[in-house]
Amino acid sequence: MSTYAVVDLETTGFSPAHNHRVVEIGVVLADENGRVTEEWETLVNPQRDVGATEIHGLTAGDLYAAPTFDDVAGELVSVLRGRVPVAHNLSFDALFLAAEFERLGIPVPVGPTVGLCTMRLASMYLPGGARDLSSCCECVGHRLDEAHAALADARAAAALLAHYIARDADFAASWADAIVTAEGSVWPTLPASGSPRMARQQAAAAQRGHFLGRLAARAPRSEAHPEANSYLDLIDRALLDRHISRHEEDELVSFAELLGLSRDDALSLHRSYLDALGHLALEDGVVTAEERRDLELVAGLLGLPDEAVEAALVCDTSDAAPSCELGPFTLAQGDKVVFTGQAPGIDRADLELQARRLGLRVTGSVSRFTRLVVAADPDSLSGKARKARDAGVPIVDYPTYFRMLDSGVCSDVT
Repeated sequence: MSTYAVVDLETTGFSPAHNHRVVEIGVVLADENGRVTEEWETLVNPQRDVGATEIHGLTAGDLYAAPTFDDVAGELVSVLRGRVPVAHNLSFDALFLAAEFERLGIPVPVGPTVGLCTMRLASMYLPGGARDLSSCCECVGHRLDEAHAALADARAAAALLAHYIARDADFAASWADAIVTAEGSVWPTLPASGSPRMARQQAAAAQRGHFLGRLAARAPRSEAHPEANSYLDLIDRALLDRHISRHEEDELVSFAELLGLSRDDALSLHRSYLDALGHLALEDGVVTAEERRDLELVAGLLGLPDEAVEAALVCDTSDAAPSCELGPFTLAQGDKVVFTGQAPGIDRADLELQARRLGLRVTGSVSRFTRLVVAADPDSLSGKARKARDAGVPIVDYPTYFRMLDSGVCSDVT
């Protein structure tokens, strides 16, 4: 009896030929009658910008800790082996699956004619009309609540398959050629990597709670830590865009643990940082509404209570508490900047021309001499972003970069 593996993929774009990658895989296994027997899903780190977040709803932060395709390839092969692949728009999913395995140098029996396409079969089993997944689901009474989430879409395609089988007393015979070809396909034997899969719900749960909660809870030290300023400098770099990305959270936690900082030690340093910001705001004798909002934002990011803002605005920074030299981040003529990912509302060529007219040097690769990397997402998974993190180069998103230009942060550039 034939068994089916109903597959859906979410991707960074529409073509692997343009280096688009898989970001999520959902597989629903069904028996010969279309009854669901098992489900398999995982997010996938595409090792590049995540692309169409507005479609699949995933950010780089969601995929930050997800396994790569290489990590899950062995387990995925074991799920697909011996089963008939099914997908809604099989050509699309087969193209991306084949491309992902090809990157690993592994040929697999996947293609637009190896398996069944519920979109193509709709003309045989459903009334005329639109053939997109949502419209087909309406025809069979299946509620699709999470369109463009891989497992939800795979469940929907599995519901279509079950409907087709129920409508056709001899479904397997009707599509015998495709079924026999798929079942006879020889899949490679791949070892399982042992890397855990990650579902959307796990990724969302991982982002709850403040990163300080990952540090050991011990009483704060009574003396200033000799490397406190190094930690404060790292905080200052992370807060350049007034956002602490998943990567930056991990970097801060790792550095704090390396220094032997407890949670309370780190909180004490965070207060010192906020106090220094408060001192800057008080320098002209007036704390504007914008400055107060900024202090409140920073306090929240650093895990400090609301009253810490008021304390920062009356603090005495002349004591011996560790502090860092705070000042606006500036770009000067000749500074090297690197862009990665798509900027909203502006073509890359125009973006680079604008930067060059300001006197900046736009380069295509990151080195320790790079001053700033501008990314579509602060948690960008691109190779440029990875190199920037290794080199300690700040990464900001495009809105932050444009605010820098508008606010005159690049005023040193001539």
